[in-house]
Amino acid sequence: MKITLGVLYGGKSPEHKVSLQTARSVINAVNKEKFTVVPIYITTDGEWLRGEAIEGEVKDVNQLAFQQGLPALASIANGIDVIFPLLHGPNGEDGTVQGMLELLNVPYVGNGVLASAVGMDKVVMKQLFAQAGLKQARYVFFLKKEWEKHKEIVYETVERELGYPCFVKPANAGSSVGISKCKNREQLQIAFQEAFRYDRKVIVEEAIIGREVEIGVIGNDEPICSVVGEIVPKKEFYDYEAKYVDGNTELVIPANITDQEYETIKQMALTAFKVLDLVGLVRADFFLTANGEAYINEVNTMPGFTPFSMFPLLWKHTGVSYEELIERLIQLAIERYEEKQNITYVF
Repeated sequence: MKITLGVLYGGKSPEHKVSLQTARSVINAVNKEKFTVVPIYITTDGEWLRGEAIEGEVKDVNQLAFQQGLPALASIANGIDVIFPLLHGPNGEDGTVQGMLELLNVPYVGNGVLASAVGMDKVVMKQLFAQAGLKQARYVFFLKKEWEKHKEIVYETVERELGYPCFVKPANAGSSVGISKCKNREQLQIAFQEAFRYDRKVIVEEAIIGREVEIGVIGNDEPICSVVGEIVPKKEFYDYEAKYVDGNTELVIPANITDQEYETIKQMALTAFKVLDLVGLVRADFFLTANGEAYINEVNTMPGFTPFSMFPLLWKHTGVSYEELIERLIQLAIERYEEKQNITYVF
């Protein structure tokens, strides 16, 4: 019997366009003999729209026919067996939508409320990494009001604690949105202005001199890891344009690393997976220095998911095709949902 799969995409997020790319790829890759695919689109204004089941290939997910004026948001999930939230950034990857899906009591692919929220907030994430003893770059963080009132003190703190070069990032954003590399005070001032466009909290990290490597993890209580891949940007760092616009980046999979370096990265990724209570999937990002030291940078609870994105490519080189990866994640979602239904609640 076919499974009805709701593909949830779009979102009121700076990464709306990234989500559209991901959704188109997944919709076209899903085996239509096994799954009935129903599109669920969130506009940039936050309006939820549900379309008819998709039969063939989709060229533009914006051109699908959607029902208007649904009587209630709960009707979005009517008749759907499992939902695949292909949402990136705030209002989708941060636990908000996951909380709604929990209330609707519908299975969904990927991480739950807590893991999604923590995975989105780089400051809280790093605080938990520190508690788990994971090696990471030094960092400081500031709220917008604090920066507006005491700019000079904020800049001096960055220079004293971290120095240059450093990276300024919105605490709650992905896809390298709003990130700047700073080599002096003038660049630092501009970077703070840019980062605060996207969030009320900004994190500043020291620049680690090393290779950028990533590993994929899938599973629930018994996660497994992919091979490690390396990002070789042809500009100063792997920014939004390099990821999604000009493709000015080389992905080396598998990365040229030693067995010991792989084992270190793998164990750190599994530790992060457990500490953040992750399930389903995650991409863990690291810096690897010339002497073999690994520093965890962050985890991405809904990584880029086109066939040419790092996460699916890592699994392709591990022996899991794009179509098979999608099906595995759907099965993991159903298994987790069924397990949660066995929890006894006392009323």
